[in-house]
Amino acid sequence: MALSTSSIGKKFIQAVSGAFLVIFLLLHATINFFSVIDSFTGKYGCAANDEVLFSKGDGLFKFGCDFMSTPVISIMVPVLALGFIVHIAYGCWLTYRNIKARGGMKRYEVPGKGAADSWSARNMFVLGIVILGLLFFHLTHFWAKMQLPELFGVGTYENNPYILLSFTFGAWWRLLIYLVWFAAIWMHLNHGIWSMFQTVGWNGGTWFKRVKVIGTIVTSLIVLMFVATAVNAFLQAGGMLCCC
Repeated sequence: MALSTSSIGKKFIQAVSGAFLVIFLLLHATINFFSVIDSFTGKYGCAANDEVLFSKGDGLFKFGCDFMSTPVISIMVPVLALGFIVHIAYGCWLTYRNIKARGGMKRYEVPGKGAADSWSARNMFVLGIVILGLLFFHLTHFWAKMQLPELFGVGTYENNPYILLSFTFGAWWRLLIYLVWFAAIWMHLNHGIWSMFQTVGWNGGTWFKRVKVIGTIVTSLIVLMFVATAVNAFLQAGGMLCCC
C-alpha cells in the first residue's frame, strides 16, 4: 500500500518529516545558544565588517551563522521548506480524518485513552497553527534579513546577526511573543517526539515510558536553548560589547 495513500503511510510520512524538523530545531537552537556563550566570553556583538565566511575575530554565534550560510546548508533551505509543507499538509489531513471518524468536534467528550491524555496531545493541530503563525513573524526578523537577500537578492543583507538578536528581543513585547511561541513549540514537540516513535513501532510497555522521557528531555533542551538565547539578547540589548 502506497505511503501517500494509506492511513498508516500518511502517519509514517508525518513522523519522518517531524523527525527531520526536530533535528533542524536542535541544530538551530545550538547555534543560537552560541550567542549566550559569547556573552560570557566577551564576544557578543563581534562580527567582522565583511562578507567573508568565518572571519578572524568573529564571535561563536557569528561563526554558526556563517556555517548556516554555506552552500551545502543553503541547498537544504528548500528541502526544509518542503519538510514543513509535508508535515503541515499531512497534519491537516490526519486531523480532518480523526474528526470525521470520531463524529465531529466533540469527539473528546467520549471517555477513553485519548481523553485522558495530555492537553497538548489533544490539541496538536491548534498548537501547530500557533507555531506556524508565529513562524512567519520570526522569518521577518531573521531569515528575511539574512538568507533571503543571499538567496534571491531581495531586501538588505545584515551581516551582523547580533544586531538582529538585540533588535528583535530588545523589545519586551516581542520577547513575550517569542516566549509564548517557545511554550507552544515545547508542548507540540513533547507530544510529537514520542508519537513519532509510536508510529514507527516503538510503543511497547517498556519502551513507551522511556521514549516519553527521552522526548521530554530533548524537547526541553531545545526550548531552553531558545529561551536562553532570547532572554540573553534582551539583557544584552542595552549595550552590545564591541571587541572588533
